[in-house]
Amino acid sequence: MDELRHLFRRAADHAADYRLSLPDRPVGVPVDQAVLNEAFAGPLPDAPTPPERVLAELVAAAEPGLVATAGPRYFGFVVGGASPAATAADMLAAGWDQIAFNAVTSPAAVAAETAAGTWLKELLGIPATASAGFVTGGQAANTAGLAAARHQVLADAGWDVERRGLTGAPAVRVFAGAERHATIDRSLRLLGLGTDALRPVPTGPQGAIDPDALAAALRDAGPGPTIVCLQAGNVNTGACDDLRRACDLVHRHGGWAHVDGAFGLWAAASPATRHLVDGLETADSWACDGHKWLNLPYDTAFAFCARPDVHAAAMSYAAAYLVGSGGAPAGADLTAESSRRARGFAVWAGLRELGRDGVAALVERCCALARRFADGLSAAGFEVVNDVVLNQVLVGFGDDARTDRVVAAVQTDGTCWAGGTTWRGRRLMRISVSNATTTEADVDRSVAAIARLAHGIGGELVH
Repeated sequence: MDELRHLFRRAADHAADYRLSLPDRPVGVPVDQAVLNEAFAGPLPDAPTPPERVLAELVAAAEPGLVATAGPRYFGFVVGGASPAATAADMLAAGWDQIAFNAVTSPAAVAAETAAGTWLKELLGIPATASAGFVTGGQAANTAGLAAARHQVLADAGWDVERRGLTGAPAVRVFAGAERHATIDRSLRLLGLGTDALRPVPTGPQGAIDPDALAAALRDAGPGPTIVCLQAGNVNTGACDDLRRACDLVHRHGGWAHVDGAFGLWAAASPATRHLVDGLETADSWACDGHKWLNLPYDTAFAFCARPDVHAAAMSYAAAYLVGSGGAPAGADLTAESSRRARGFAVWAGLRELGRDGVAALVERCCALARRFADGLSAAGFEVVNDVVLNQVLVGFGDDARTDRVVAAVQTDGTCWAGGTTWRGRRLMRISVSNATTTEADVDRSVAAIARLAHGIGGELVH
């Protein structure tokens, strides 16, 4: 037992040392993937290896290939860091090794999800009666929401999709903005609806769905099973759809309104940004990530549904050997996974650590830092092409080739990390400010590094 205690403490010490190094270590460094692969490779040993030696070998092999995604100057892919309490809770979750299938396999895991789900709905303005499934990410959350949508719109048409499948079913039309997130398309593939079911709707100048175009598309489509995918937080610009008007249109046409709010739904948690997602409570289902703006550990996300019975009908199953299944929907009844890790402990701890005011302050601070980024890069002579309404900043450095060179240089330099994207036919740098530990000094240091690298690359800075 002393050996186990020592091993766990060594692992915690390694994790703490790494986290404490994040403010100073390079965010991303060039890595020879073949060399890194070789460090992990080699034949599987015949004999057992002492656990402490295994841990030391893992640390030595992994350290050169770690990216400081949890640090204060990582601005790629809308990634937040994991807060101290949430990280510690996740360590406990690993040690407890609970199966969060239902209240029989782990009463504590289900209780944590129930409490945390209630807090999440309060913060986001989602009806208290909605269900909350704890899933791995936006992909799983969108899939669960769209599975519920598929169930209901086909049930309204007299078709039991869970029993009869899709062969011979009435055709389901799926309307979504032209700038939807790619996970919507994959969810439709996974659910058997296919991407041919998609009817893209034009978007406005900042990427939000055009309500007039949506109204016309729904009117022209006529009656039939209809799902509309809306967006809170365009993945490039941060723009939010007019949720109140769009949901009203959808419901007038008898459809289901699903909101992909992977990061943008958190605008609801702050009085300063809540207006951007006005009307979100009128939707039928919502997808939201916790490992982005809420700064919870990977992997943490949520699938909410205004109709818990529909949510469970689309996702749950029962069997004679599964003691406790078939009751009130909870745990695995609301997700596509049965062998579920107890991610609710970290969610509960992260929310307790921040509190309502802390979540609002986190959202407001990231938005302010995004504006600081935009102001600094604009003052340095670069083009900020989007309206910075949330935590997303799009920057151009001249022509596409030059912008790509700047992005590559920034990623190699290590001061900060930002990704590239294509928006409205242009290559741009995409900056996402989502980390609770990012400071004004981190932004200023990053702006200075980007400017230094960009001015060192040939080409004209044309707007």
